[in-house]
Amino acid sequence: MLELSTPIKFVKRVGERVAEALAKRGVETVEDLLYHLPFRYEDRLNPLPISALKAGTMASIIGEVRGSVLLRTRSMPLFEMTVGQGFDTVKCIWFHGSYLKDKFRTGQMVALYGKLEASRSSTGKFKMIQPQFEILPEAGSPEAEFVMLEVGRIVPVYEFLGGTTAWGAKLTSRWLRRVVWGLLEELAADETGVPEMLPRALRERLRLPGRLEALRAVHFPEAGTPMTELMSAATPGHKRLIFEELFYLELGLELKRRRMREREGTAFATNVKVREAIKQVLPFHPTEAQKRVLGEIVADMRRPQPMRRLLQGDVGSGKTIVAMQAALVAIENGYQAALMAPTEILATQHYLSARKLLGDAVSPRTGKQYRVTLLTGSLDDAGKREARGRIYRGETELAIGTHALIEEKVDFDNLGLVIVDEQHRFGVQQRFKLMKKPGALDPDVLVMTATPIPRTLALTLYGDLDASVIDELPPGRTPIITRRTTEERAEDVWGFVRKQVEAGRQAYIVYPVIEGTKDDQPELDFARDDAEIAEAEAKVATRDAKATKSVKGKGKAAKTEKLFAPKKALRAATDMYEELRTGALAGLRLGLLHGRLSADDKEVVMRRFQRGDIDVLIATTVIEVGVDVPNASVMVIEHAERFGLAQMHQLRGRVGRGSAKSYCILMTAGKVSEQAEARLDAMVRTQNGFELAELDLQQRGPGEFFGTRQAGMPEFRVANLMRDRAVLELAKIEAARFVQQPDPAMSRDELDAVWARLKQQWQRRYGLVEA
Repeated sequence: MLELSTPIKFVKRVGERVAEALAKRGVETVEDLLYHLPFRYEDRLNPLPISALKAGTMASIIGEVRGSVLLRTRSMPLFEMTVGQGFDTVKCIWFHGSYLKDKFRTGQMVALYGKLEASRSSTGKFKMIQPQFEILPEAGSPEAEFVMLEVGRIVPVYEFLGGTTAWGAKLTSRWLRRVVWGLLEELAADETGVPEMLPRALRERLRLPGRLEALRAVHFPEAGTPMTELMSAATPGHKRLIFEELFYLELGLELKRRRMREREGTAFATNVKVREAIKQVLPFHPTEAQKRVLGEIVADMRRPQPMRRLLQGDVGSGKTIVAMQAALVAIENGYQAALMAPTEILATQHYLSARKLLGDAVSPRTGKQYRVTLLTGSLDDAGKREARGRIYRGETELAIGTHALIEEKVDFDNLGLVIVDEQHRFGVQQRFKLMKKPGALDPDVLVMTATPIPRTLALTLYGDLDASVIDELPPGRTPIITRRTTEERAEDVWGFVRKQVEAGRQAYIVYPVIEGTKDDQPELDFARDDAEIAEAEAKVATRDAKATKSVKGKGKAAKTEKLFAPKKALRAATDMYEELRTGALAGLRLGLLHGRLSADDKEVVMRRFQRGDIDVLIATTVIEVGVDVPNASVMVIEHAERFGLAQMHQLRGRVGRGSAKSYCILMTAGKVSEQAEARLDAMVRTQNGFELAELDLQQRGPGEFFGTRQAGMPEFRVANLMRDRAVLELAKIEAARFVQQPDPAMSRDELDAVWARLKQQWQRRYGLVEA
């Protein structure tokens, strides 16, 4: 008898070989395969006739193969096939199509899916470039028993899982349909194989179908199911499966929060001496938001349970001051504080800021000045030993560093507060490593980020943390004027930079790469996604095909060579430093800063820029966070089309820190993609970090929102954070209700089943989120 936990190799039509291939894609059990849901559907019950279709739309077509031919062009083989319905035809074209030469026979019925384009051909008014296709079973063939899965219904289409069958055929959508259909038929015969994981009372209140019913409806929708609901995963079956996944995620996070509140932490006192210490570092005019957030943090620190709080604030909102005040609460109670930053530049910046902030301050508790220690990976061995010794012996109150702080050799004397800056650059586990240091019995934790996090991501990435937001800029911060231009007007931009320097200001010019000939550069952040690249390649291939047909002899080869000529090289920081130093910005004092410089060299350059010894800093994105130069009033971002929104917003935040009017100039080169246009327009339109973060999340998706895949980001099988925001909010509410006061109508068996499922799923699917 099949169960959801049955290894996939025991399923009919699978076997050992196919199971090994599926395992590489995370499909190991019957449940894994059933949760590999269709990513789209084709209406083969009532397909539109070709005559009713429109150019520029995605379309499903069922028709008869009328003929095919393989064309040999100079650049590539092209496979062309004509598919017809009565007198109406569509021409299909595949680039590099040699593999299709013997695939089709005249008279076969095929299902096509792709974008319809207008055709000037005499054989029909439409064409499809690179359409997806399926050859439909013929009556009387060995596959005829499955014809009802291919035509006369709404047909599910699956993403390719990789691997081949025992006879070498790919595991196509057709193969998956047959395997999944057989699985569902067998499970329906004995429903005990699909245990219900949502209590009946909860399902009935939310009007959600049962689990097996939902799986059947999603894989093989009934006739009449609206295609719009299917394509947007909004059918009752989809909603049920999405809610179940998000409910268990939020249930785990809710349980984690409650367990944290049960742990014993330090109840910090906020007596007269603590308040006296905080006053020493208070800004002259703290914003209401800063005062509110500090109040929330201090209230947490006074409780006997360990604090777990996320502090969000846009660039320049004054998070660091608030964090230092929190550190003083711990220090004045006799504990150490640790601040961990993702880069040496940012750690050093925090160290210098702390030294400056606390330089003249005296601890009311000890009557002595505060001791601050910097620990980074670039210190020599002697320097590291000395820093570790001071931390271990309690000879420093505030330790600031990079990931070097979480190395095994680093022990604290009495760690009471952990501050993690730009948390998303670490990975969740590193936060817990610092929390679990020897001598650190559940310290309070304050996680800071200047990258505004949309609520949907905060509920999943930081669902175990309480959140505070500084949503107000300090007085004196001037709005930044943001403008777009192209590299054709570079001379005007350099003239403007020169005028600003002559007026006593300083400027940044940022590039996406360090050197023009390298491709292994850490600052590289091309925002173009695979779809854009594929689209560009397809267009080039289409142009080439036209060129090779229309141009004869020597001219044809020349045309093809021109089409595939290499793209213009990116402007790079090191090259432009030399070019500007001897050209457009000659006579000004230029500096160069990038990720390949040593930590000492970076610090020297930054200090010179902060002192005003450098007029214009040519840099890569290493200046994205933690650089504070109030006199800098201009930020020029070259190749702005190549940067993500979060990066551009962070870079813009490097200016506007003083009283002078500040400017951000986004310079683009060449053709700009549609997605890049949206990013650049948003930058010009708004300085609201949360609004920009929402667009960034829409464009890049949760997994890549932070530029690199977030360690700890749960991999969802069914849910999509952008699409399913409302369901996520509902799941959070229901999870909290379930933990706090379950519905009396739920039986003990149902409650136990939920907790058992949570334990199994939490460990298997969301292990990285778990502390």
